[in-house]
Amino acid sequence: MSGISSTLFRGLFAAALVLNGCASKSGTPPRADVSYPPVFRANFPDPFILEHEGRYLAYATNDGANVQMAASTDLTTWQLLTDDAASGRKHDAMPVLPPWVKEGFTWAPEVLRTEAGYVLYFTARHAANGLQCIGVATSRDPLGPFTSDAAAPLVCQEALGGTIDASPFRAPDGQLYLYFKNDGNHSAFNKPTELFAQRLSPDGLQLVGEPVSLVRNDKPWERHVVEAPTMVERGGAYFLFFSAGDYGWQDSERVSSYAIGYATCEGPLGPCVDAPTNPFLASASQPCLSGPGHQTVFQAGGRDLMAFHSWSATQACGPLKQGRFMHIAQLSWENGVPRIAPR
Repeated sequence: MSGISSTLFRGLFAAALVLNGCASKSGTPPRADVSYPPVFRANFPDPFILEHEGRYLAYATNDGANVQMAASTDLTTWQLLTDDAASGRKHDAMPVLPPWVKEGFTWAPEVLRTEAGYVLYFTARHAANGLQCIGVATSRDPLGPFTSDAAAPLVCQEALGGTIDASPFRAPDGQLYLYFKNDGNHSAFNKPTELFAQRLSPDGLQLVGEPVSLVRNDKPWERHVVEAPTMVERGGAYFLFFSAGDYGWQDSERVSSYAIGYATCEGPLGPCVDAPTNPFLASASQPCLSGPGHQTVFQAGGRDLMAFHSWSATQACGPLKQGRFMHIAQLSWENGVPRIAPR
């Protein structure tokens, strides 16, 4: 894995960041001691980052491309990938969608490196039933094109409102798992939302066995949604990060209710227990951070980092109407507890 510049974190983290337990009991937005400057000021929701041959590739929810991408060599300066410099047409990692997918609704891509190449997991709208479901596509190159001729999604929990936010995980023993959320908050279903785990085949293309429920939206701060699962193993301990609340920024809110939490798990298939100090990272109005969420954890230069998005905002903490920007923070571990902290 390539090194990371010694100045990167000085620029990203000038002082202490928001730590566990930052939300007040009254629900008042917590106060941040420093800002989280975005590293990429473009509409780039649900970011996922993969290191490849000395640079970092980021994938995001569709915005003119089914799977848009950006690249960086230092994690500070990012460039949107384009196929045609003259026209500025965005590079699309999956330009042709599988037969089951309705055009224009492709979200939350994550990529798994395997011996055979790369596997892309994505959420898309099912053309036949209108639900959001999870698909899978493959490519020899992490830039794509990722392709799939599947007639049906990899997983779609139709009785539970559909399925979104796939996240692959390779355990220390090599076994692959997929984490996902049932879309129970779909207005036609009004069911609880849960985070599930299920084994994957060695090539990452098939689910094995039955899904296991790990986390449910049963805490006040989570409101009606838990989603965007990310499993991490460190020192034999398992941590399931997730996002919760309304991902949007409603007119009635000073800042978005969206936030990041985590649960501690006994293994890749749980059982899991929510951290009592949740949310792990929440919105703050001074300085403005609105709706941090849909996190992913990756490594660079031997460090654990967390990428996430938040809503673009004015200096007065009002919506900037430019979408969701990408942020990167350093993730550290103290006595078995994850923390977002300076270098």
